[in-house]
Amino acid sequence: MLSSLTRTRALILCALPIVALFAVAGFAPLPYVLAQPGTTANVLGDDQGTPVITISGAPTRKTEGALRMTTIVATGPSADVSLGDVVDAWFQTDKAVMPVDSVYPPGKSEEEVSRANLEDMEESQDDATMAALAYLDEDPAKVKVDLQLADIGGPSAGLLFSLGIVDKLDGDGAGGDLTGGRDIAGTGTISADGEVGAVGGVSLKTQAAKRDGATVFLVPKGECSDAQAELPDGLRLIPVTTLKGAVDSLRALERGGKVPAC
Repeated sequence: MLSSLTRTRALILCALPIVALFAVAGFAPLPYVLAQPGTTANVLGDDQGTPVITISGAPTRKTEGALRMTTIVATGPSADVSLGDVVDAWFQTDKAVMPVDSVYPPGKSEEEVSRANLEDMEESQDDATMAALAYLDEDPAKVKVDLQLADIGGPSAGLLFSLGIVDKLDGDGAGGDLTGGRDIAGTGTISADGEVGAVGGVSLKTQAAKRDGATVFLVPKGECSDAQAELPDGLRLIPVTTLKGAVDSLRALERGGKVPAC
């Protein structure tokens, strides 16, 4: 039988590898990224002195209110994220911890990721234009749309681009603004046929939207639960699945009709 002194020493010796393991884990890089609310941009306005949406070949209208696309800011794929960083972010509502492979393609450098994001943005802009013009029965051979939004990549602004084009060309369809003069934010990819797709970081984007003055947030329907997770007070969620559905919801919101909810 071990004496009490020997037993204590044995426990200390057994604990040392565990303590060392936690110490190493505390400083070793982990396969996660840290994200937080990013910037927003009103697609009905200007970005760095240039209109975000410029249309030629059809009469446009002056708009009121805002259609605000939202972003998140995340650490890069090669950033050193420690256990301490993860624990700190875990307990903050304005930060999120996500597996690096859920945000960035495996094996890609930051330069490659940046280039891919810009390509995704360009494709998203083309799809947004086609979806909006198709919805309005406008001839894409006659109506030209130029979209400019600097320093932002990825496809998640597609829905807001389409809504901005619709608002500038047609408003609410009855002479008023699609926004109803409100500050409306949202997120969602868009396909050329007007289908809205899911994106990431929705709970952080709602916080960015509220911070910058939005009162309504359009969210892909499948991400309602994520949007509700850290929903700021005073921000109304409207689920959407198509461009037509989003337009119909905004018209109903302005006219006091029934509006979908998460």
